[in-house]
Amino acid sequence: MIPAVDHLLGMPAVQAMTTAHGARRVRQVLDAELARLRSALVAGGDEAGSREVASALIIERLDAALARARQPSLRPLINATGVVIHTNLGRAPLSSEALEAMRIVGAGYSNLEVDLQTGQRGSRHDHLDAALREATGAESGVATNNTAAGLTLALAALAAGREVVISRGELVEIGGGFRVPDILKGSGALLREVGTTNRTRVADYAAAMSDRTAALLRVHPSNFRVEGFTARPALRDLAELARRFNLPLIEDLGSGWLGPDLFDADAFPPDARVALGREPAVRDSVREGADLVAFSADKLLGGPQAGLVVGRAALVAQMRQHPLMRAVRVDKVTYAGLEATLRAFTCGRAATVVPVMRMLAIPLATIEARAQALATLLRTNGVPCDTAPGLSTIGGGSLPGETLTTSLVRLETASPDALLGSLRGGDPAVIARISDDRVCLDPRTVMEGDDQALARAVMDACRA
Repeated sequence: MIPAVDHLLGMPAVQAMTTAHGARRVRQVLDAELARLRSALVAGGDEAGSREVASALIIERLDAALARARQPSLRPLINATGVVIHTNLGRAPLSSEALEAMRIVGAGYSNLEVDLQTGQRGSRHDHLDAALREATGAESGVATNNTAAGLTLALAALAAGREVVISRGELVEIGGGFRVPDILKGSGALLREVGTTNRTRVADYAAAMSDRTAALLRVHPSNFRVEGFTARPALRDLAELARRFNLPLIEDLGSGWLGPDLFDADAFPPDARVALGREPAVRDSVREGADLVAFSADKLLGGPQAGLVVGRAALVAQMRQHPLMRAVRVDKVTYAGLEATLRAFTCGRAATVVPVMRMLAIPLATIEARAQALATLLRTNGVPCDTAPGLSTIGGGSLPGETLTTSLVRLETASPDALLGSLRGGDPAVIARISDDRVCLDPRTVMEGDDQALARAVMDACRA
């Protein structure tokens, strides 16, 4: 009843699969399907019937198994949550300009570490230096694979074996359960905590100074906000203290908001302008005296994953020369994407070119029109839903508690959790949220051109 392996391998359908997937993979999956059929027969099942039926059944299962195996683990999906910088969904989507720059450089060889004028070995850092200087106003900069790596490198280069003074209120825990003190201790620096959880003054930093002090460190609490009876020194005052003791002041800004002076005054709606106005800006920190400023490239900057550190050229040079630099450096494709993203800001086009900025800048009337069109299409196809005002969030450890007015499409269903599961299991997968026992779709974070795909995915999920 069970067909022979050689017979199956000789069948035209299996030979076509061998051409597409390779003989080794086909044989592995075929053996597994035959073993599965034998187990079913031993257990008393009769799903195969005849040898011909068994052959057809195995070929069908073989084709399905090979198709599943060929699907990449990492695949695109539709973000309908309204969270603009969604860490679990890969943070910032890249601009078409950044993607094209990455494609061109990644497709062949490049001048990553060669000086085309002299023919001698060059420095990969030079490719980003001019763009970082123009975008941030700093003397120089360096890219690492994330901000934690950038801070670790800075402390390893400037403070290994010595003390770094930091406020207790800034010893935060970031995503995934990683704590800033644990990350920074890996640099070899010793953290000297001052002040209290809610109140730290310049005098607390000054009192901790000694011949063991190597730097002052200020960390932006990007995942939370402390309110009420609080005190935190102004950056200018900390910078003055650091200069008095001839020490570097290092600031971790996290989110990568460069600042409003790279945009036209009306680039964002009022609520987005207010929210961004509360976020510390990299350009302001450089102007106010921070010697090194570390920030993420894949949050409000909207670029590929990287940690950028900008500041005084002499300090950046020390970081570049440290042995740890080789362990945390980025590749040619990331350099290309970063440069293209930074150029969009310095050319004044970020609000229309960089997806994260475009999502923050989109007018409410445009979101409402997209929500109404999506709801109309869904209702026409038998999906009960309506639209209602709602709130989007920026996310990604940026602007905690800040929201943006949006328009939601709310799906009516007896089981919101089941519908969410069906949406996640679709192709494309859709990630949505539940509010007031309704599954809600926020057009703000749905990429332009994906509205029709979203509608089809919702209809498929509702039928399932």
